[in-house]
Amino acid sequence: MNDGHVVIVGAGQGGVQAALSLRQEGHGGAITLIGDEEGLPYQRPPLSKDYLKTGQAERLVLRPADYFDRKAINLWTGRRVDGIDRAARQVHVGQDTLTYDRLILATGTRNLTPPISGIGRAFGLRTLAQAKGLRDALNGTRRIAVIGGGFIGLEVAAVARAGGHEVHVAEAAPRLMSRVLSPQMSERFRGKHESLGTRFHLGNGVTELRDGCIVLASGETIDADLVLLAAGVRPNTELAEAAGLAVDNGVVVDPLLRTSDPEIYALGDCCAFPDPESGNHVRLESVQAATDQARAIARTIVHGAQEPYAKVPWFWSDQADWKLQIAGLADPDATSVTIGEDTVFRFSGNRLCAVETINNAKVHMQARKVLARRPAPAYDDLARCGFDLGRETEKDRV
Repeated sequence: MNDGHVVIVGAGQGGVQAALSLRQEGHGGAITLIGDEEGLPYQRPPLSKDYLKTGQAERLVLRPADYFDRKAINLWTGRRVDGIDRAARQVHVGQDTLTYDRLILATGTRNLTPPISGIGRAFGLRTLAQAKGLRDALNGTRRIAVIGGGFIGLEVAAVARAGGHEVHVAEAAPRLMSRVLSPQMSERFRGKHESLGTRFHLGNGVTELRDGCIVLASGETIDADLVLLAAGVRPNTELAEAAGLAVDNGVVVDPLLRTSDPEIYALGDCCAFPDPESGNHVRLESVQAATDQARAIARTIVHGAQEPYAKVPWFWSDQADWKLQIAGLADPDATSVTIGEDTVFRFSGNRLCAVETINNAKVHMQARKVLARRPAPAYDDLARCGFDLGRETEKDRV
């Protein structure tokens, strides 16, 4: 389809990439990109890191306004889609109605709001406006409490410590980043943050926010002038669900990223797609997954491509002077092998499923290449070569 109208709901990096990729692939029809925030689309990952340090919002912008004009992409900002009429192939945006030939949902996620008394006192960090509010507040406070020991919570903790703040992190799970990291790597990052002066309260969730403090499940109170809520997210699936699309921890899609309506696609943090290894539907909170999926959808729409989405997922997090990089996807029960101080190999059964590294871009890139092969290397093969992924990647050249 080279001349139909494609409407994209969500102007984050995945939505923007979908619009750009459609043009790059040769789509000649109309493209409308709709975002509910005012202003030009921007990058979200730096909000918890560089932006808190510099406050330079202009560096976050994905493309200038004239770029969208040159590419004939109709950008609607500060607009919320109220509903989808699948039978008429229309989306309703306030008083406006748009008719589409293909629809792409890139609606992202929002913060989980745990049932904690007084949680309304906490800051969130999902949007530029929230990041600006947090940055302004950091200029006038010294005692910071973070609810959640995941990527965002720890990134902010590192920035706050570098700014001289007292930082406490409360995490209900028994270890840091437990959904995505091996126990060994979790412990390494705990040690790193403790060396910076951050204090942890693990297996001890927050039950109440009061004026000037938080209350832990143990009954302990922690003084806090500012509280950040970083306890996870939930996918924005209400629009899809109201339209009758299949939803299960995300908008359910097939290997071509089509929803239960073949004229509607979904990508990024809001979509649950079939993992090519297990066949189970997974949802990834990853900018790279969103942009890769956007490119795949564009190829399908423009060229009728039938190639199942099977990119190796990868993630990163900058915490102080450590860059954590993860290639692949590991279940919580995956076994782990630690190599040196900066690398952990994870295995599902006998097969490599993920590699975690600290400040080791070379091994991370090797891991992505190795995991892209099907099947992934077996434990015994890696053990025989001393877990040297360089020797594994040499096989690709033979």
